[in-house]
Amino acid sequence: MAPEALERLLGRPMELRLGANESNFGVSPFAAEEMVKAMEKIGWYCDPECFELREELAFLHGVTRENIVVGSGLDDVLSLCARCFLDPGDHAVNSLGGYPTFNYGVQGAGGVLDLVPYKNDRTDLLGLCEVARSVGAKLLFVANPDNPSGTWHSAAAIAELIENLPPECILLLDEAYSDFAPPEAIPQINVADERVIRLRTFSKAHGMAGARVGYAIASAEIIASFNKIRMHFGVNLVGQTGALASLRDPGFILGVINEVERGRTEYHMLAASHGLETLPSATNFVAIDMGSFEKAKATLDAMLKRGVFIRMPGAAPLNRCIRVTVGTESERKRFGEEFATVLLTS
Repeated sequence: MAPEALERLLGRPMELRLGANESNFGVSPFAAEEMVKAMEKIGWYCDPECFELREELAFLHGVTRENIVVGSGLDDVLSLCARCFLDPGDHAVNSLGGYPTFNYGVQGAGGVLDLVPYKNDRTDLLGLCEVARSVGAKLLFVANPDNPSGTWHSAAAIAELIENLPPECILLLDEAYSDFAPPEAIPQINVADERVIRLRTFSKAHGMAGARVGYAIASAEIIASFNKIRMHFGVNLVGQTGALASLRDPGFILGVINEVERGRTEYHMLAASHGLETLPSATNFVAIDMGSFEKAKATLDAMLKRGVFIRMPGAAPLNRCIRVTVGTESERKRFGEEFATVLLTS
């Protein structure tokens, strides 16, 4: 449930918003300034080609503009993938409890969804590949680093997965949290390889979740297919402007990444101080192992009653955890205090 819906349900505002993996560090000041300027032209249509943004992204990734498509957030791009590659009855594979928006796109396209449980709190790459092969899947979704666990696989493991994909199966590699990940988690992939579509977003490190800007990197042929069906004015003028400006302020993004790393360390230490374990994380959140689904749900409910919005994974085995976004220093301090109170009174 979205935090706004929770506020309406509970009849009170959330005092701490640490459940949606947004960035609580704001947007680049340069990007904010450029977005305000863009409002002067808000009466005009946006560039349907996202030309300048695609040019900048192509330079960043060492590809051509024809290898990039921009959508209104990754949810939009995932829907594009489902509509482009799935016919009714075609199979697609995801982790059980993994990012759900991919599932919505599959179901909306009339596809059949096959789900594979996590193994040792990580996406089961071998299991995903085996199921994809057994059902003749057209799409296989992997988030690396993963949401909701925060764990990740090495670039070598992802490369091995690609080589073992069944015929006619495309890997949707969601790298939304790649800015926070160690270099060894990000594989080098030939952009001409039509077995892989890489997915990135401005909703995390760039702090632009509300602007809705995401993109895919793929072969020129795949991008051309997307361009036939995408919503051409879907990425608004302010979003395009902000994303482009944010790319041109790497110092701000590096500051966010460093602060998130500090915050993750604090959360690991906080959990340990209460005798709790955490899952390794290469994202902007940490999953705290509460020991059981019942304990995790009770903690989540108690925190919500105290005005603290957090979440928990929706399926076993990860639903024994609560998931907490790394907020600002003051937000992390407040969370620690509220968490301690809930643990003492539960």
